[in-house]
Amino acid sequence: MRTTVLALAALLMTSAPAAAQGYPDSFTYGPVFEDFGPVADVELDVELPADAAFRHVFDVSAAAEPGTVSRHLESAARFINMHARAGVPVDRIQVAIVVHGGAGADLLQADAYAARKDGAENANLPLIEALLEHGVQIYLCSQSAAGMGLAKEDLIPGVQMALSAMTMNALLQQQGYTLNP
Repeated sequence: MRTTVLALAALLMTSAPAAAQGYPDSFTYGPVFEDFGPVADVELDVELPADAAFRHVFDVSAAAEPGTVSRHLESAARFINMHARAGVPVDRIQVAIVVHGGAGADLLQADAYAARKDGAENANLPLIEALLEHGVQIYLCSQSAAGMGLAKEDLIPGVQMALSAMTMNALLQQQGYTLNP
């Protein structure tokens, strides 16, 4: 019964079909992010505890192809949608993203991205803005940024520069975050 109710609620909450983004037809958006983070409603063998709470960090190093949304960055929206849809209160889902390597370019504002990517549009910009608006902390490894010549002023507002990805992952784990490499 619960699965049926969740599936019906998901159908009512969808905007553009997730299939248009390359996901199977069974994947839908919401309840937190209506344009990102599609998830499937499935029957579970392991129920989440009633007091489930998450502090989770995603480590992202692979850059998206120009003009495409990074599935690695979108995983943060999927994580939030999935757990909120499963009944975890949104205030008990804290997510951070630590970015390093080539993925650093995915955090650039439109003009800076276009200058590096032959005029291409940064398809990740709306996703990153939505994540930041929801309170997801996004950190860029300053060592990667220095190596790639990325300037802080070229980053999407709200993205934070960290000493290194290794340092930020260690600090977040000390704060009780689990790491999703």
